[in-house]
Amino acid sequence: MSSEKSADDARQVWDVVVVGAGPAGASAAYAAAVAGRSVLVLEKAELPRYKTCGGGIIGPSRDALPPGFELPLRDRVHAVTFTLDGKFSRTRRSRKTLFGLINRPEFDQQLVEYAQKAGAEVRTGVTVARVEQHGPAVPDRRTVAVVLQGGETVLARAVVGADGSASRIGAHVGVKLDQVDLGLEAEIPVPATVAEDWAGRVLIDWGPMPGSYGWVFPKGDTLTVGVISKRGEGAATKRYLEDFVARLGLAGFEPSISSGHLTRCRSDDSPLSRGRVLVCGDAAGLLEPWTREGISFALRSGRLAGEWAVRIAEAGDAVDARRQALNYAFAVKAGLGVEMGVGRRMLTLFERRPGLLHTAITTFRPAWNAFAKITRGSTTLAELVRTHPMAGRVLSRLDR
Repeated sequence: MSSEKSADDARQVWDVVVVGAGPAGASAAYAAAVAGRSVLVLEKAELPRYKTCGGGIIGPSRDALPPGFELPLRDRVHAVTFTLDGKFSRTRRSRKTLFGLINRPEFDQQLVEYAQKAGAEVRTGVTVARVEQHGPAVPDRRTVAVVLQGGETVLARAVVGADGSASRIGAHVGVKLDQVDLGLEAEIPVPATVAEDWAGRVLIDWGPMPGSYGWVFPKGDTLTVGVISKRGEGAATKRYLEDFVARLGLAGFEPSISSGHLTRCRSDDSPLSRGRVLVCGDAAGLLEPWTREGISFALRSGRLAGEWAVRIAEAGDAVDARRQALNYAFAVKAGLGVEMGVGRRMLTLFERRPGLLHTAITTFRPAWNAFAKITRGSTTLAELVRTHPMAGRVLSRLDR
């Protein structure tokens, strides 16, 4: 009986196989399943699982969620305290919510459940070894073989790689990266008196190394405290986190989790597809280069990847599949790519003049208003530069 079932499984060709069940993968699976296609999600971890991530949900993330999705918010942010390497503290407040804070295990699990409700199947605890688009494992030119560790092969008409920043599917596609950063984070349980002091307020510290910054995100009885800086400065980044925690008066509390994570940004000419295989989210190196915000990029690129994977699955030949993959790349570059370009320019400015940025955002009302609008999702960094001549002029001057 079991051998008969595995023979059936081997013959089954899924319309779309998604590798990875994070926000990008779950969004891709949801988009493809809602279109009525057969979708299989392969995830190497057991869910829910912890991810090193601040867990800030800004406007663009909220707007990219499936209809009716209720965010499992731990807090709503109405105030931001900015410091410059621990000095010149200034708190700015907003009557409206700026952004929400979630715990990633809950959030990711809920997204996967939405994809399942839409009809996607999910297999956890399976590791993808490689994908093959030619050779004996591939029955025809319309099919991709997804080979699992242990040798099992899953067949698909289209594959979406959403397997994170050290992506095997990204390696198959040939993703090129030009910015790698190290994020370190601690989840610190605190007593109620300390938690009250942080409720509704986050802290952003512009750090001591070029391009580095730290954050405190409150989530009920736990504070998520982290720092990020260029890779290659591991010892300095670790020291920054230790100093940051001590300065905040949190050194006496034992973290429940301490973790590290590399974030990777794609280079401008990096491919987003190869044959019938697309990449999205961290696997494609899609994130905002200045803040390294990745959730909104994962959700938005994931949804696009799911929609275009459906078209690739329907493509009758390699030429049509290629055309659909190019359309996917165009959609990503026209939206997220433009935002990344402005983010790169902001990072360069921030690396050179963190004090200027701190002064602008804490004392110049239009700069604070712009920050608030971006986090709420009523505008983007790219839109702001395009529609506000002054912002464009300032950036151009600093570029020179």
